[in-house]
Amino acid sequence: MTTALPPAVIMIIDPNGIARALGAGSSASHEIADENAAMRASAAEQLTSLLVFRAGTNQPKAVPLALVTRLEEIAADKIELSNGRYMVQYRDQLMPLVQMSGVSVQTSGAQPILVFADDGRSMGLVVDEIIDIVEERLTIEVTGQQDGILGSAVIKGQATEVIDVGHFLPMAFADWFSRKEMRSSASAQSVLLVDDSAFFRNMLAPVLKAAGYRVRVAPNAQEGLMALRSGQSFDVVLTDIEMPDMNGFEFAETIRADQHLSSMPIIALSSMVSPAAIERGRQAGFHDYVAKFDRPGLIAALKEQTSELNRAA
Repeated sequence: MTTALPPAVIMIIDPNGIARALGAGSSASHEIADENAAMRASAAEQLTSLLVFRAGTNQPKAVPLALVTRLEEIAADKIELSNGRYMVQYRDQLMPLVQMSGVSVQTSGAQPILVFADDGRSMGLVVDEIIDIVEERLTIEVTGQQDGILGSAVIKGQATEVIDVGHFLPMAFADWFSRKEMRSSASAQSVLLVDDSAFFRNMLAPVLKAAGYRVRVAPNAQEGLMALRSGQSFDVVLTDIEMPDMNGFEFAETIRADQHLSSMPIIALSSMVSPAAIERGRQAGFHDYVAKFDRPGLIAALKEQTSELNRAA
């Protein structure tokens, strides 16, 4: 029997368990006979597990499931108002509740929330209704015009707003991304992040900055090469695999062929984490290969590479 939650909280869904049930990341258990064909197929699909919900309006909203720590229902009578803010006692700590525009906190019954947690802190995003968990190709087709919305995508045949989690986290704790121990300095390592998806650039850049890295982003491999050859110094290149025109494997091979860049550490970010894809990455010259939503794995890989650079120096 699992440990009972505090009286104020009732767990309704385990996102990680559902992701496993849906088969998220199942490509890791299958061999890829033709890596190039598989890469093209993955680029065409790039399925992402998404949590779909409503908040403030009838238009559905979505967030990548991998970013959500838990889905909870809070008994309305357990929600407290303190210092002008809604809070709930959650796992022996006070967890601030953040409201999206147009969302009201329930006064009776149960209040659904999305819990986001990092480094010992938790924030509850108040929503009106949790609709579904789906796997869909995530393409931001229309850029968002309001704070907290990255843009709109077609999810299960319906226009859906994709939320910007990074906008809401500092509403719970103002220093979520700028705590002293995470603040970057002039001596911090510099990372070049190359990804054709604005969504992933917007999601990962704050994570890297919060970990203390200076970050420059490039929307494709060609601009990544221009940045590398511009004279600006980078300690690590972090690149997507599934990109048009020049994919991540070709990008890495081009870097390796340049005598001025051949020793540059390169880390791959991909949804194709299979033995065959990892071997293909090794041959292309990647130092490490990390799943796109594996934030702890990404930071660990970066720390390993920058530690090696410091030892070499």
